[in-house]
Amino acid sequence: MAIAHSPLVVIDCPDPGALARFYGAMLDWRVEVSTERASACAGDGRCLSFHRVDDYCPPAWPTQERPQQMHLDMLVDDLDAAEAAVLELGATRHPEQPGTSFRVFLDPAGHPFCLCLN
Repeated sequence: MAIAHSPLVVIDCPDPGALARFYGAMLDWRVEVSTERASACAGDGRCLSFHRVDDYCPPAWPTQERPQQMHLDMLVDDLDAAEAAVLELGATRHPEQPGTSFRVFLDPAGHPFCLCLN
C-alpha cells in the first residue's frame, strides 16, 4: 500500500511565474502564480511546481561543476516541430547534443530538459 500519492516535481528557480508559464505553454497546462511559487497543472492532477530561490545558480551541464540538479524528458512525435515551438517559448538549444533521438535544451532559468522521440 502506498504511503503517498500524486508526487509533485518541484523545481527551484529565480522567477517561478516565468517558468510556470514556459512549461504551461509547452504542455498546454493551466498555470497558477503567487509571489514565491507557481505551478503548471494538467487536468488529471499532474503538476510541476516552481519555487523562488533568491541566490539561484543554474546547472552547468554537461559538466559536474554545478550538477544539473534535475531534468525533465518531454516525449514528442516530431523533434524539429517541438524544437521550433520550445525555442519560440524562450528555451535555448544547448550546444552539446549527445544523441540523435533526443535534443537537449535549457529552460528560461537554465535547467536542462530533453525533447525525446516518443
